[in-house]
Amino acid sequence: MIRPYANRMPGVTGFMLALLLALPSAVQAEMDRWEIDQEHFAVGFLVDHIGFARVLGMFLRAEGHFLYNPETMEIGGGEWIIHTDSVFTNHPERDEHLRGSDFLDVERYPRMVFVPQIWEATGDGQGRLHGTLELLGQIRPVTLDARVNRIGRYPFPLGGLFSRPQVLGASVRGTINRSDWGMTYGLSRGLVGDEIDLILEFEAQRR
Repeated sequence: MIRPYANRMPGVTGFMLALLLALPSAVQAEMDRWEIDQEHFAVGFLVDHIGFARVLGMFLRAEGHFLYNPETMEIGGGEWIIHTDSVFTNHPERDEHLRGSDFLDVERYPRMVFVPQIWEATGDGQGRLHGTLELLGQIRPVTLDARVNRIGRYPFPLGGLFSRPQVLGASVRGTINRSDWGMTYGLSRGLVGDEIDLILEFEAQRR
């Protein structure tokens, strides 16, 4: 008589064996890898300037990817990389100050990295994206509001004569306090606000 395979593995029940075998393949099958198109990745921010107005800035170089299931709206990881030396506010002297040790300290910390971890759906295509942000060498949790604008075939070829990839377009917003990461220049005198409003718009191609 042939005994079941699971019974010949000490300490492993049939249920546990089935779970161990099924779980990795199910996770891999459910998650698609989406590469953010660098030409359609806009990263902006707003910050108060002495109470008179808010400065609008951008980071001109960013890239990233994430794992995502459009049907279940589950996120399976990834990273969005923002190159801090690409900061731009249309004011050369201010941009150099932002690159220095008072703010982004780009020589020591050339990258700012957001890692998406959990998608919390709140409505039709809308939700909260929970993850972590690495800034100035510190990693802290953040939550961003996000909306998936559209998922579908691109209307014209990308990256090849006949290539019309599946594309996901999203709008992401959020607010962080820069002091949480140790960036405190100008706070005590009210020169620069603590709250930073983040603005991200991107298109990502399924691979």
